[in-house]
Amino acid sequence: MIRPLKKLLDLGEKQFTGSGKFNRLKPLFDATKTFFFFPSPKTRNTPFVRDSLDLKRFMSFVLIALTPALIFGIYNTGFQAGLAQGESYPFLQSFLLGSRYVLPIIIVSYAVGFFWEVVFAVIRNHKISEGFLVTGLLFPLTLPATIPLWQVAIGISFGVVIGKEIFGGTGRNFLNPALTGRAFLFFSYPVSMSGNIWVAAKNSVDGISGATALSVLAPEGEKITAVLSNSGFSLSTLFLGFVPGSIGETSAVCCILGAVFLIITKIANCRIIIGGIAGLSISAMIVSLIPGGSDSWMAAGPLFHLCAGGFLFGISFMATDPVSAPATDAGRWIFGFLIGCLTLIIRVGNPAFVEGTMLAILFMNVFAPLLDHIVMKYKASKRIPNV
Repeated sequence: MIRPLKKLLDLGEKQFTGSGKFNRLKPLFDATKTFFFFPSPKTRNTPFVRDSLDLKRFMSFVLIALTPALIFGIYNTGFQAGLAQGESYPFLQSFLLGSRYVLPIIIVSYAVGFFWEVVFAVIRNHKISEGFLVTGLLFPLTLPATIPLWQVAIGISFGVVIGKEIFGGTGRNFLNPALTGRAFLFFSYPVSMSGNIWVAAKNSVDGISGATALSVLAPEGEKITAVLSNSGFSLSTLFLGFVPGSIGETSAVCCILGAVFLIITKIANCRIIIGGIAGLSISAMIVSLIPGGSDSWMAAGPLFHLCAGGFLFGISFMATDPVSAPATDAGRWIFGFLIGCLTLIIRVGNPAFVEGTMLAILFMNVFAPLLDHIVMKYKASKRIPNV
């Protein structure tokens, strides 16, 4: 099966290269071929560079790391749909029900995003980047399960075209494309993306409105942690992820598993992840010492802030994007730490944005080149001048 397919693609390659009849569609042919087979270019002239990691393998590792969050997100969507109707479905039934909501979102994301990738690749006559394999999955995982499919199409279009392609494509964008698309939907269609998310419910087109953990407020005089636990948002529940929320962001344990895999395989830089967790934890501890905030998220403490919302998902899979993050080690520490701090500040300081991770990462994406510049200038100032 594999050898005949490769032979067929090799025979047809001449029609898409040089003066071939379909040379304008060469990017589409290359994308099809590399989808089935790993690229194996050979360096013909010195110096010879030997490295087992190409872009497709790099992106494949990220997809593997996202698998736990994806599988659990599908199951949790069906599970929450059952709870919304007073039912408790078994795993398989919950997974199948969740697939009805989640899979169309992923299909639309890949189809529309790939269309724009092909359009720009043909216009610029360059290969289609495998980077979209990750963007096409990351973007749906940041969305609620009942978002209209036409909004998914608009969001991924904005993320790919405005967030990446107008700057030159993969490797030249300074903002994370998936987060750029999500931010566009967040500000353009706040009802679909608000803190009071729509919980998927069987036999209900629009779903049922349900609060997320970050939108919970305690009555005056009561502690926020006690109210969260009584509302079904205990620390253990948040850690496991059996709560309403965006598809892939609810389970802290799945995000941690993905982050560990990326760190072990050296795909993600651990400095950004550790720095982000440290920034959020230290900020949460400092804010919790401020008197008078026991009934708000100011007093929730580091563990609740880490497990609630999409912080662990964002810091593991979005902030570690090597294109939009700093390239220096010191810059990565600062970058991650400030994302954690800004997330906490937005959460407790601005009631209009109950989840601050998205804005914190995008804001720091803008300042990533400046961080590298400052670090390099500092290191250069420490050099012994030539005599």
